[in-house]
Amino acid sequence: MNRTDRLYALVEELRAVSPRPRSARWLAERFEVSTRTIERDIGALQESGVPIWAEPGRRGGYAVDRARTLPPVNLTPGEAVALAVALHRMRGTPFAAAAGAALRKLLAVMPAADAAEAHRLAARVHLIGDGPVTPVPAGVADAVRARRVLRIRYADRAGAGSLRDVEPLGFLGNPRHWYLLAWCRLRAGIRAFRTDRITSVTALGERVPERELAADDLDIPRERIRRLSLV
Repeated sequence: MNRTDRLYALVEELRAVSPRPRSARWLAERFEVSTRTIERDIGALQESGVPIWAEPGRRGGYAVDRARTLPPVNLTPGEAVALAVALHRMRGTPFAAAAGAALRKLLAVMPAADAAEAHRLAARVHLIGDGPVTPVPAGVADAVRARRVLRIRYADRAGAGSLRDVEPLGFLGNPRHWYLLAWCRLRAGIRAFRTDRITSVTALGERVPERELAADDLDIPRERIRRLSLV
């Protein structure tokens, strides 16, 4: 069994007995590899976002949160590559890291033959150019979900810096840049902060007050704005 097949089978084995654990020794015997190989495989799955944890003790081992893992996914190899192409264009966005983790989760639970075919197909795809590549600070990428007031140091287009407390409300993206939309306490209004100009960020303990963000709050013609939809 190759490593891709084994990683997929490991997840399915742990899902099947969840919430009970399987020891590294039991898994090593099941897949006819060393316990060190199992530990490396578990580590790789954890890094890709699979919710596996270790339970200590004589009857401990590795367990997976079945409610937070996926059963076998019926993606075709072409669909998986299409997702990879779309995610490649997300470099420099606040969702780049989450997108990469999502794709790895999907590949980990695809049937082994389909995953291998997806890798072969992806090797035949070549891309020129990227979207914005300036990394978005992790605190900014997580700002809207975490709903915490941020203290940011921001440089304007002339390079002049300012320190501001802001209440994150959303994100705005175009083909070149991403912006954090936030209520700026310094300016007492909604402002768009280009993420590559945020030079430092600190999450404060204060929760963001309830505020609605409407298209009319942005100084952009309505016909140019498209709200993201999951369907």
